[in-house]
Amino acid sequence: MKLGKLIIRIDELSDQRVIKFLQDHLQHMREITPPGCVHALDIDALKRPEVTFWTVWDEQTLICCGALKELDPQHAELKSMRTTPAHLEQGVASVLLNHIISEAKKRNYKRLSLETGSYEAFVPARKLYEKFGFSYCGPFSDYATNSNNVFMTIQL
Repeated sequence: MKLGKLIIRIDELSDQRVIKFLQDHLQHMREITPPGCVHALDIDALKRPEVTFWTVWDEQTLICCGALKELDPQHAELKSMRTTPAHLEQGVASVLLNHIISEAKKRNYKRLSLETGSYEAFVPARKLYEKFGFSYCGPFSDYATNSNNVFMTIQL
């Protein structure tokens, strides 16, 4: 599949296509992650003032999303990265991740961290983060260690 001109925009989470995309994301996370271990943000949490949520569009088609959550003035968390199955392995997530890292640097964060799953289904995500220089670390913020998740961070 050839991509057209990608548009990355801050999203106010009012478009029904975006809401459905996020609902599907949460449902998928609940299907592949044990109860109590899903840390994806719901729509209300993504609308909080400390969160900036972006969507990526190929013309009128929503293909990817991601968010940046401020934990404190020097530390932010990457949240809600998701690419449509039809657009996996086409570099879309890399484009958005690069955008979010650039934005985190503009905001003068010193560190960007994330939590993701430890399962096989999350290997592509972990490889993406490794490619961008994220390294494995211990839990941060309010997270606790368990066998279902891993933590990664990058100094900016």
